[in-house]
Amino acid sequence: MKIEEKKILIIEDDKFLLKAYEIKLRKESFNVIVAMNGNEGLELAKKEVPSIIILDLMLPKMNGFDFLKIIKNEKELKNIPVIAISVLGQRTDQEKAINLGAEKYLIKTDNTLEEIIVNIKKYL
Repeated sequence: MKIEEKKILIIEDDKFLLKAYEIKLRKESFNVIVAMNGNEGLELAKKEVPSIIILDLMLPKMNGFDFLKIIKNEKELKNIPVIAISVLGQRTDQEKAINLGAEKYLIKTDNTLEEIIVNIKKYL
């Protein structure tokens, strides 16, 4: 599958970060879908069935942990890799996200946009 055929769903409530991810990933020729809250992200995941999901954990309407619980129990979505990104740096938060099914947990302040893209490519 070519890069432009790979759909990336980004669920992030920070408009600035969301736009930065979207611009950078489109420059890398990815097909990008965006959502600003967990409910919208879940609807788009079901509708679009992305190749990978980039998930902020601190979201309005449905947090990232609850989102993970739901999609990892959905037959059509459970095998989609999820990279959790958050400002939450506590080991307990990281372990919780991984135990709920995230492939990777990245702390926003510790990872550049380029490092996040490297991780996306690794899981595609």
